[in-house]
Amino acid sequence: MNNSNKRILIVEDDPNFGKILKEYLTLNDYDIVLAKNGIEGFEKFNKSYFDLCILDIMMPYKDGFTLAKEIREKNDEVPIFFLTAKHLKEDVLKGFKIGADDYMTKPFDSEVLLAKIKATLNRKKRILVPDNDIFEFTFSNFKLNSKLRILTYRNVSEIKLSPKENQLLRLLVIHTNDLLPRETALNIIWRDDNYFTSRSMDVYIAKLRKYLMKDKRVQILNIHGEGFRLVIDD
Repeated sequence: MNNSNKRILIVEDDPNFGKILKEYLTLNDYDIVLAKNGIEGFEKFNKSYFDLCILDIMMPYKDGFTLAKEIREKNDEVPIFFLTAKHLKEDVLKGFKIGADDYMTKPFDSEVLLAKIKATLNRKKRILVPDNDIFEFTFSNFKLNSKLRILTYRNVSEIKLSPKENQLLRLLVIHTNDLLPRETALNIIWRDDNYFTSRSMDVYIAKLRKYLMKDKRVQILNIHGEGFRLVIDD
């Protein structure tokens, strides 16, 4: 696989670890830009296009969570991996709430990281909805254009959805008043079904519920142990 056109930003305050990680990924044909702290990382992110960002969490001046929020404000699609020496559940959930795609605890297997990078970048290439498929949906007082990722309420209020919000809502609408199995959504959108991706999906479900609160007829129900149902009351 030729990765020479894939550009990755690494933000790591440990110079030795950062150098080793940069050299390893460079040997695997990735174009690597290394920053030593969050401030420098954001400056470099603003100056170039990146296919993926790998962020240490514990850094001086600006931590990885703050940097990720700033990156998400600029680009809600670029994949973000967090690296940390801690393995606290609260930190993992916080990372996914910000919009992380993966979370690795130091020390980690470099081959596993490489495999996750490849899988994530390959997933970015896939288009969940082909151009010739249905991409406009109407349900209750909402309209969803999944190609533009726009959710409209009463033809007035528009919300620009993130890629995962868009894919998840589209699946729910397709399964309106029916069960969307949890594993189906995880495998289609996250390409994995594990504890962390499951918690990440719960965060996105909570976001969608907030968007849909404008219409009391529309609910996303949690079917315990099975999945979710988008219910529209007549």
